[in-house]
Amino acid sequence: MQIYEELQARGLIAQVTDEPEIRELINNGGAKFYIGFDPTADSLHVGHFMALCLMKRLQMAGNKPVVLLGGGTGMIGDPSGRTDMRAMLTPEAIQHNCDCFKKQMERFIKFGDDEAIIVNNADWLLDLKYVDILREVGACFSVNNMLRAECYKQRMERGLSFFEFNYMIMQSYDFYYLHKHYGCNMQFGGDDQWSNMLGGTNLIRKKTGDDAYAMTITLLMNSEGKKMGKTAKGAVWLDPNKTSPFEFYQYWRNVDDADVMKCLRMLTFVPIEEIEEIEHWDDSRINEKKELLAYELTSLVHGKEEADKAKEVSHSLFAGGGDDANMPTTELSESDVPVDGIKILDLMLLCKLAPSKGEARRLVQQGGVTVNDEKVQSFDLVISVDELKQGVKIRKGKKIFHKAIINTNSQ
Repeated sequence: MQIYEELQARGLIAQVTDEPEIRELINNGGAKFYIGFDPTADSLHVGHFMALCLMKRLQMAGNKPVVLLGGGTGMIGDPSGRTDMRAMLTPEAIQHNCDCFKKQMERFIKFGDDEAIIVNNADWLLDLKYVDILREVGACFSVNNMLRAECYKQRMERGLSFFEFNYMIMQSYDFYYLHKHYGCNMQFGGDDQWSNMLGGTNLIRKKTGDDAYAMTITLLMNSEGKKMGKTAKGAVWLDPNKTSPFEFYQYWRNVDDADVMKCLRMLTFVPIEEIEEIEHWDDSRINEKKELLAYELTSLVHGKEEADKAKEVSHSLFAGGGDDANMPTTELSESDVPVDGIKILDLMLLCKLAPSKGEARRLVQQGGVTVNDEKVQSFDLVISVDELKQGVKIRKGKKIFHKAIINTNSQ
């Protein structure tokens, strides 16, 4: 099975501009392709993970990746899928985020001579002059077509700023620039980027007469049609300091039954033939599937040692052993806790185990919270300072474990 057919079998391909040409290019290792990453945070997250895995798959098949960091486009922010305008970041914050992205990407992509390269669109976008860009590419874009683009539809009713309206032109210019200076002939991205990507292929054809291609990958959605990679705490990050390897493992260990096989196909490097065999496993083996998914992804992101550790801790906790050495932990200072102790609802908020006190109350009411393996019976339960100095283990529902401890060295 060649790489294009494997991407199809894994359900990764959403839309393509020219299927026969794209199939031939990537199957023969002839694609010099790019994927863009806007540095909106100081870590990549699960939403970026599929793009990184796609790059890795294509590189393994002999194609040449170009990682584009959006130091320039990040000054504006992509309106795709947004109902409001993104917060504007300072140039210093954008550069810091770019540096963090690069370090994380080195775990997935092989950079070097005749391998992958990494570029930053700040190097060309920030030097452009407004009138020059209007003359060079402005005439190649129809405002009527742009307003029909999917990436703007969600914003039209509430108001789309001219600031954001330029994003498509900037992304299209990126493709044109990379084609002209680096020989890029393809762009890959999430399916919500389709309109922006078509803008780039059309600009290249109009300006150079060359063919250029685009392919979008399927967005990672759960069985309810919602984007995966979110928890009560927010995004599932690839940075171990923002989402610990254990939390990362547990996120995938706890996915809905209906989503397990899709995630195994789309995200892991388990061979397709093995996945097809796993698909025929009896329903009683669902936990084995989930463990395989969690282990494979944790190994990819954090390495085998951390995956082994997370799996061991998970088994210990679910077996009632209570090894909490690698459990997600909130360290509190003594000033966070009243001298007469802290109520369980307040502690859950501090540990981000619930987004609000009302939600924490509901969880307790439903019998879904335990402290040190004892079910919480009252909203008024108070955890003492001495208990917190020893460390308190909180379980939410059946699968989420957390430790709260006072760091006696903090002020």
